[in-house]
Amino acid sequence: MAEKIIECVPNFSEGRDAAKIKQITDVIRAVDGIRLLDVDPGAEMNRTVVTFIGTPEAVGEAAFRAIQKASEVIDMRTHTGSHPRMGATDVCPFIPVSGVTVEECVALSRDVARRVGEELGIPVYLYEKSAQTPERQNLAVIRAGEYEALVKKLARPEWKPDFGPARFNARAGATVIGVREFLIAYNISLNSREKLHATDIAFELREKGRSARKGPQEPFYYKKPVILKYREGAYPCGSCDFIGNTMDETVRHCTETHQYDLNALLRLNNIDPRHPEGKSVKKPGLFKHCKAIGWMVPEFDRVQISINLTDYHVTSMHHVMEATRKMAAERGLVVTGSEIVGMVPFDALMESGLYYLKKQGRSRGVPWRDVLATAVQSLGLNDVAPFNVDERVLGLPSISETDLSHLRVHDFIDEVSRESPAPGGGSVAALAGALGAALSSMVSNLTANRRGSEDVDDVLNETAEVCQDIQRLLIRAIDEDTNAFNAYMDARRLPATTEEEKQKRNQAMLEGLKQAVHVPLNTARQSFRALKVAATVGKYGNPASITDVGVGAQMAFAGVQGGIYNVLINLKDIDDAEFVNEMRQRCTALEEEARQALDDALSIVKSKL
Repeated sequence: MAEKIIECVPNFSEGRDAAKIKQITDVIRAVDGIRLLDVDPGAEMNRTVVTFIGTPEAVGEAAFRAIQKASEVIDMRTHTGSHPRMGATDVCPFIPVSGVTVEECVALSRDVARRVGEELGIPVYLYEKSAQTPERQNLAVIRAGEYEALVKKLARPEWKPDFGPARFNARAGATVIGVREFLIAYNISLNSREKLHATDIAFELREKGRSARKGPQEPFYYKKPVILKYREGAYPCGSCDFIGNTMDETVRHCTETHQYDLNALLRLNNIDPRHPEGKSVKKPGLFKHCKAIGWMVPEFDRVQISINLTDYHVTSMHHVMEATRKMAAERGLVVTGSEIVGMVPFDALMESGLYYLKKQGRSRGVPWRDVLATAVQSLGLNDVAPFNVDERVLGLPSISETDLSHLRVHDFIDEVSRESPAPGGGSVAALAGALGAALSSMVSNLTANRRGSEDVDDVLNETAEVCQDIQRLLIRAIDEDTNAFNAYMDARRLPATTEEEKQKRNQAMLEGLKQAVHVPLNTARQSFRALKVAATVGKYGNPASITDVGVGAQMAFAGVQGGIYNVLINLKDIDDAEFVNEMRQRCTALEEEARQALDDALSIVKSKL
């Protein structure tokens, strides 16, 4: 079972005093089981974003201690900064990473909120997935008016805190706590010192959009002089010249003509769609799950569009980057690069790298580090500060220094040659299959995306991607095979003095043997995939590399055969006839298909020699 890991990303209203920031991060570091991943202060914003991960219990304790320390060292009465804020700890989100459910995170967030409210006397609002009412899901709605509005807000019954006293804490302000999806804090830099230039594009990007305007055609929308407003009997559309006689008429128009929900858009902008009269007309932004503002950052000597991507599966970095580049060019501006504040998920950066590889007409079937390097270059992530993939990307495929796949080639060969039974044929079979897939990937990439290769690009780009997937799985299997064997040997060493101990030992040995069957069977299956790909690459690949295809096919077949051998040798000790028969049938069928696939691949190779 995967270890339960939660990420916490508290935002503190201090970005200038390093000593105060250190006091906060020191109490986080002091909690056992916590790994502090990133501390990102911003002087202009006067805000620091801290990222740490750990077990639920450790994260909850570290979050509480950090909020407590922030309330001691930060005085909101003297705080100024460009970022919206309402408390010393402005917001404290919890994000499920692995082995933990959203419900477990919500329970943790409410427990921390209760402690903060009761023990520290700080008003706490729950947001996002922890919110107890739909009206409090959106952070921007809760934070409206910021710290300065808290006295009046706390006096209103509808803004009674979820935890803590409904009275103004002048020093600490209020805190927002909850569970959310992974948020990518992403800033795009422009070659300008004018904040309105960044704000103009930010309003076009963000989901809540902007106030609609009329006036002469201008590159900068904010320069249009007339802000449209709703009035009785005249309800303009923010996206075209349509004016409805009733609000319902305009809502229907926006749905049918522009495919967006005007009521939802108005609510996002804190406007009651039933009574919008006197309020500005709204036009939506380009991207869902995107929040954005513009600001000037003196230390970078340029403005930035500060973006929060609240669901990168829907809207990711390359989406907003490319839209920004287009709008910047229309306004006579240049995007100089971008930065990620805190951490970014591996699959989000991979998605961006794959997007740019495809856009560049290059193969996407390359090692994941090459894909990430493309993303870093294409997004300009080294623009204002160095971006270290190993430090800033959460969930990187990891190879421990103790893993066999981490060894140098000659060290791996030496390890195999020793008198220990593992690593043995199963690990070598996985390596053989991985090498077979790698050779097919190489030939695909050597052939595709060249002048005159247009007819085969789609096929070979796809085979290269498939080969990278096979490689990743088989590299993992190198160690999985040895680990499965060692688990079986550990089971054999269990005590067997009493009848109960014997039963436990026998059950553990059976489970170990079945795992020792499933791992090499998967090796055989993945190697078979590599073998079939080899025939495709042989057919469409560069004839000058046909011998590489032949070697790859032979290696892949060795992976299939080696995996099958290891399945069969372990079956003889399994006292489960049904399971044994099923595995034997699978192996027989797989071996027959593999021999035919090898013949097909080698016949293509020999025909081109």
